[in-house]
Amino acid sequence: MIDQDISAELAERVRQAYNQDQPVSITGSGSKSFLGREPGPESIRLDLTSHSGILDYEPAELVLTARAGTPLAEIERVLAAQGQMLPFEPPQFQGQVDGTGTLGGAVATGLSGPARPWQGAVRDAVLGVRLINGQGQILKFGGQVMKNVAGYDVSRLMVGAFGTLGVLLDISVRVVPMPRAQQTQIVAATAEQALIRFAEWNQSALPITAASFADGRLRVRLGGAQSAVHKAVLRIGGDTLTEMDATRYWQDLRDHRLDFFQPDVAPVDNDLWRAAVPLTTPIDALPGTPQLIDWGGQQRWVHLTSDQATEFRTLVARQSGHATLFRPAKFKSADTERFQPLPPPLLALHQRIKKAMDPKGIFNAGRLFPE
Repeated sequence: MIDQDISAELAERVRQAYNQDQPVSITGSGSKSFLGREPGPESIRLDLTSHSGILDYEPAELVLTARAGTPLAEIERVLAAQGQMLPFEPPQFQGQVDGTGTLGGAVATGLSGPARPWQGAVRDAVLGVRLINGQGQILKFGGQVMKNVAGYDVSRLMVGAFGTLGVLLDISVRVVPMPRAQQTQIVAATAEQALIRFAEWNQSALPITAASFADGRLRVRLGGAQSAVHKAVLRIGGDTLTEMDATRYWQDLRDHRLDFFQPDVAPVDNDLWRAAVPLTTPIDALPGTPQLIDWGGQQRWVHLTSDQATEFRTLVARQSGHATLFRPAKFKSADTERFQPLPPPLLALHQRIKKAMDPKGIFNAGRLFPE
């Protein structure tokens, strides 16, 4: 992909949209277009895939800055050459352009992969952004260091905002060294046994970087110094996956290529739901089986029919969690909100921030919540 800066062109198009009260749909590779509510048909498309390229990378400083349209695969190749990686392991669902997600899409959706509980979320890694606000002005927030005492951290507000607050142009992120040694153990267990072991390991100093359960098997990835990994393997037991099989499994889990996520696993009218809950949440506290468990028990995936949505959200909230209609079925559940509805005080705060960043509400209108 050719490195290209189209900031001025994008800003001009936003200014025109602002002057004409024209809604704007911000898009990238399309790898996460199924997430959230659909923008209205009257929206104009603002494509960022041409706005790409790594602007700055300082391996010694553990910081990388790239344009929003830069493919994640390209960033990962550059980092791997220096023995480094993105800590949040962003999913790379199949996209319509180059078959991969982009850095801007990873930040806008705020999705993290299997390492999330141990290495932090996307928001923890974002250091600064350059963006276009709803009036077509190019603004810069944050920087390239972790310390930020200048004021409110607007750059991290962009994480998970789904493009409703601004058009991301450039993003600076923290990177981390790859583990010196890495190994994945697989252990036969029931879902209930897996949750017990997850809870035990959560109280230990084991060098865990991922832990999941599916199809009667618990998988745990260990990473760090060779001696620490070896001691952890002796404690956990089970069988060791080959490096190739382990890499394939964690990538397939991250990118929803496992059999569990395929359309033929559940009836075509079932939706894929995601629940973020405490790891102590019992399996039978939530409807729907089988459940795929990730993040050491804190993320549950389940297929549900549309008439189970209300009950599911109620039960997840009862466990102090939140539920997302992640991937609607072929026949979309138009009447079901994609994201957990916000309490009135939080919704009011969201609306005030939206008003400040995008006065006329032209960016991805209604993508998160009805407007």
